[in-house]
Amino acid sequence: MDDAAALAGKAVLITGASRGIGAEAARAFAQAGAHVGIAARSTGALEALAQETGAAPIACDVADFAAVEGAVAGMLERFGRLDVLINNAGVIDPIAPLSSADPDEFGALVDINLKGVFHGMRAALPAMMQQGGGTIITIGSGAAHNPLEGWGAYCASKSAALMLTRVADIEARGRDVRVMSLSPGTVATDMQRTIRDSGINAVSRLDWSAHIPPDWPARALVWMCSADADDWVGREVSLRDDGIRKRIGLSA
Repeated sequence: MDDAAALAGKAVLITGASRGIGAEAARAFAQAGAHVGIAARSTGALEALAQETGAAPIACDVADFAAVEGAVAGMLERFGRLDVLINNAGVIDPIAPLSSADPDEFGALVDINLKGVFHGMRAALPAMMQQGGGTIITIGSGAAHNPLEGWGAYCASKSAALMLTRVADIEARGRDVRVMSLSPGTVATDMQRTIRDSGINAVSRLDWSAHIPPDWPARALVWMCSADADDWVGREVSLRDDGIRKRIGLSA
């Protein structure tokens, strides 16, 4: 059974779906025949994507657990189950040295990048366990493993989110819930433009041609929901790995 056939009729919720990887993921899952819920802080930002893909737009601020719980409840009410959660919502600001980073901005990033991942897991896991299975994928980053100047908040949040993903795997694997992380590398999105414009650390100075297109991680997410990716349950899939790219069928 191919990846698309495995997802036909499945219910998929994607956070941070208004642009970038999230929007491309919505297109990829919809093309695979899934019932897709696209979540962002404003449904206005989702209207065009909803019309294009047939996905259901959901107003949801991942920093607010009640909003995430409501998004999951809405998926259950509409589709009767939740098969896949993509914890994609994330921000990069504040890009600043720790000695001058704004504490409120630092806290807001943690609320989205870390607590938002927890909120998704906390809302989805009970439903998935009760129904007998599901898949939760968190969008990770190489920044989880490598300290970078000016990225103290982002690096710390991504490292913590990866550990949270590993803990969720330990707790949920016996209930047939697959939990994984996807580290896409540098992707040609609006976030990457923010990084470039900051001029801080080596990532901002990468040539634009070095960044992969956002449909690559979207295609990887679809693949990660298939049995072919079962060896990576509890682990992080890296799109910097040529072997992974070949396995998924990605090429420049």
